[in-house]
This record gives sequence, C-alpha cells and structure tokens, in this order.
Amino acid sequence: MGKPLTRPDSEAVYYDMSAFAGNETAPFFHAFFGRSGGVSGDIYASLNCGVGSQDEPDRVTENRRRIASVVGVAPKNFLTLHQIHSDKCVTVKEIWDIKDRPQADAFVTDVPGIALGILTADCAPVLFYGENAGGKPVIGAAHAGWGGALKGVLESTVKAMNALGAESTKIRACIGPCIGRASYEVTEEFSEPFLAQDEANERFFSSGKRPGHLMFDLAGYCAARLAGAGLRQVFIKDLDTYFNEEDFYSYRRSTHRQEKDYGRQASVICIRG
Repeated sequence: MGKPLTRPDSEAVYYDMSAFAGNETAPFFHAFFGRSGGVSGDIYASLNCGVGSQDEPDRVTENRRRIASVVGVAPKNFLTLHQIHSDKCVTVKEIWDIKDRPQADAFVTDVPGIALGILTADCAPVLFYGENAGGKPVIGAAHAGWGGALKGVLESTVKAMNALGAESTKIRACIGPCIGRASYEVTEEFSEPFLAQDEANERFFSSGKRPGHLMFDLAGYCAARLAGAGLRQVFIKDLDTYFNEEDFYSYRRSTHRQEKDYGRQASVICIRG
C-alpha cells in the first residue's frame, strides 16, 4: 500500500504512487492526503479541506495552506472545484478565487505551478498525467463518485487532456483512496443503470451482506472506464476510506453514525515550476 509521507516542514500526511510518478525526477508532484496533520477538531479532525463543510472556515483555510506548502505552491494556487457529481471538466489556464470556483467534477491544465485538488470522502479521486507532442506535461484531476463515473467524468477528463495535446494511450492515471468493495453495500436496484449501460458491468457487483443487496467495486469500475477511454496505464491506490477511520474521512461512515457532517480529504497534482 505504501508508507504515508510528510514533508519536513509540515505534519500533513499524504500517500503517493511511485509507479504512477514513473521516477523521482518526474515533472509533476502528486499526493493523496489523508485526514492527519491539520488543525480541525471534533468530527473534522484534523486536515479537513472541505470549504462546503460546516467546519470553522479559518481552520479549513489553514489546512489548505498546509497542503499548498507540501505541494510547493502559494495557497492561492491550490485550486478546487464546486463538485456536483457531473461529467463536466474544465480547462485551467489561470487561477481563480475560491469563491469563484466553477461547478464541475474534473479539471485539466498544462500550466506549471497550478495545483489541481479534488476533495473526497469515499468517492474516488483520480489523478492524470500525460504529455503533448513536444513533451510538455499535461495533468488532470477528477472526482469520480458512482454518479460522475457513470455519467462519464473520466472520459471527459481524457478528452480535455487530448485537447491540450496529450494522447490517450500515453496518459496514465491513478485512482486514489476511496470506499472499498468490502465496505460499499448497495441495493440491487443500484446496479440497474450500470447493467443497462453494459452487461459486462456485472463483474463490479457481488453478493451483499444482506438480502436484496450487493457489494460495489467503485475503483474497479473507474479503472474499466479509463481503459475504455484508451488508457494503458491505470494504477489503484488500494486504501479503503470507510475502513481506515484513523487515516481518512468517510461520508458513508458519518452517515451510518448519524453525524451532522463529515470532513473531506484532498488529492492533488501539480506540474513542477
């Protein structure tokens, strides 16, 4: 699974994927942050980055600053989206103010120094890296909950990277920590749109723990969608956000406990300046 990492000047804990990076001199930085190393308290402890959460705004701002420091960018260059479980992907050429963040679930850029951040609490964060014909980096990041993945957010991200010159077969992607199959019980009706889309999607469902229920493999489904979009290198950071309570936030876990809200962890990718 890989050892969690920190930077000497920060307590923010993150995971990376060496196979995705390719080598230590990769022209981009990527990180799947957990919930450790921040300043939030109570159910948000401690590295909550959810601007839309009910956490104290000053604490969220400080948590985001800590992540920006690890990535090596100014806080204003750490961008996130107003995520809406859609298939919408935007292309970033300049930074925006957090209050003006667009409603979308993926973004791409070829501009160094802009950190693309996806916030999750069980949904799958997916980071992308490719290069244009001249060898310049092109990156992307997507929020792939079951709804967005079903609608095609991953394919939208690949197409946006194509528009910046990256060839699909040379793009590689890494699916970050998300709810695992053993933790993701759904109703039988949940599977219907997946099976209507492709009967082969049945392989992402198995018998549930209760009658009338199934277990769903979100990461596996995302990987298949990426392969279908032409990607030949797809990696999975196999960490279950629901099961690993000390390390990650989980919307489903908070819902099962009837908590008032939940924190959000960040997954980030940035072209080195």
